[in-house]
Amino acid sequence: MGGGSYSRKAGARSKIKKYKKKTWLSRRAKDTDQIQDEIAKSETTGVPASQFEYDDELPGGGQFYCVETGKHFADAKALEDHKKSRYYKRRCKELKEEKYSQTSAEAAAGMTKEVLPPAHASMKMG
Repeated sequence: MGGGSYSRKAGARSKIKKYKKKTWLSRRAKDTDQIQDEIAKSETTGVPASQFEYDDELPGGGQFYCVETGKHFADAKALEDHKKSRYYKRRCKELKEEKYSQTSAEAAAGMTKEVLPPAHASMKMG
């Protein structure tokens, strides 16, 4: 005889939040504003954002890095193929758009500040 029978089906708890694996956050790509900040910082310092010191932990020793997508690649061929991909081209297009500011966020939320003319501008004191 095999093992005892279970009262639940296999995978019955897969939809319950506390049993799910938290993989989406660890594999998430950098946001566009973070990448725009990196590019702006590299322009001011003069050091290219794609330049890294050799690191055994990173793919390809960290020498093949795509600034626009924030990913490391194992070799030059992989980086070259990546730069032909739809994902890369779409990300480049997103990066060309201007960065969101706090004022644009408030305007989108409808929190604009009206500038009204003074109510009693024509009346003179005295």
